[in-house]
Amino acid sequence: MKYSATALKKEFSVSKIYSVHYFEYEKNYEFLGEKHDFWEFVYVDRGEIIATAGEQSFLLKQGEMMFHEPNEFHNLQANGVVAPNLIIVGFECRSREMEYFKKKTINLSESEKHFLSVIIKEASEAFSSPLDATFLSKLARRDESLFGCEQLISIALEQLLISLRRSGEYRPSKSSTTLMRRLTQDTVIAVTEYLVENIGQKLRFSDVAEFAGLSESSLKSLFRARTGQGVMSYFANMKIERAKILIREGNYNITQISMMLGFDSIHLFSRRFKQIVGMSPTEYSKSVKVDFENVENKFGIINREL
Repeated sequence: MKYSATALKKEFSVSKIYSVHYFEYEKNYEFLGEKHDFWEFVYVDRGEIIATAGEQSFLLKQGEMMFHEPNEFHNLQANGVVAPNLIIVGFECRSREMEYFKKKTINLSESEKHFLSVIIKEASEAFSSPLDATFLSKLARRDESLFGCEQLISIALEQLLISLRRSGEYRPSKSSTTLMRRLTQDTVIAVTEYLVENIGQKLRFSDVAEFAGLSESSLKSLFRARTGQGVMSYFANMKIERAKILIREGNYNITQISMMLGFDSIHLFSRRFKQIVGMSPTEYSKSVKVDFENVENKFGIINREL
């Protein structure tokens, strides 16, 4: 028998990438704007941001994404209240299907957020350029990197685009999910919401297990299988992430933030902060302010050049 091959159709093809960023901005951050000849998207991981595309402005909230088409002027501005965390990726894709994304704000599903996390993870393996470098004309490859990490960035980007394009027409019914998987997901969501609501408290693991209505061993295995972390480690990271936002917003001093998040002492807070972030709260505060001042200076240079 003679076989004939079928060429697979590619709706989206991403072979070039210009930037991969994860930014933690201050509450008063403002990017005065630019335009370039490639596609770019901005995703709000925390907080909210005002994004301008051409002559239109959009309020992007946590979990939402917006695309900027090639040669479209765009800028960003924090709301002056909440310090936002943003993912920004610039890439080349010449598919006609990209027209779908023009001036759309899209709320991402959990699976789509996973594609974003893959892009960030693999970019940190592939490139030595800092993810929070504001002005970067070209990504610098690492001398040694994990096998296939650049291809995985391309694959994850294409998967993200396909999923987002499909979501405009069709969302799979929840009835296709097994009851056990729904219960597991709902339990983890309920636990994480409970942790958020009690972020300023000194919770014990037994308190969380009691809330979930599970034995401690069941909760431990269920939560770790879903998140990859233990409950209390997740809670500690959540507290420190909240502390970083409060520091960047600048409304409270370090001692006040320590008390607000339920730490027994500022020394314990500082030690835990340094374990997770790699620098003390004071060092983090200074680094954020220095970065912000550098951005303002560079904007001044750009404005004069323009």
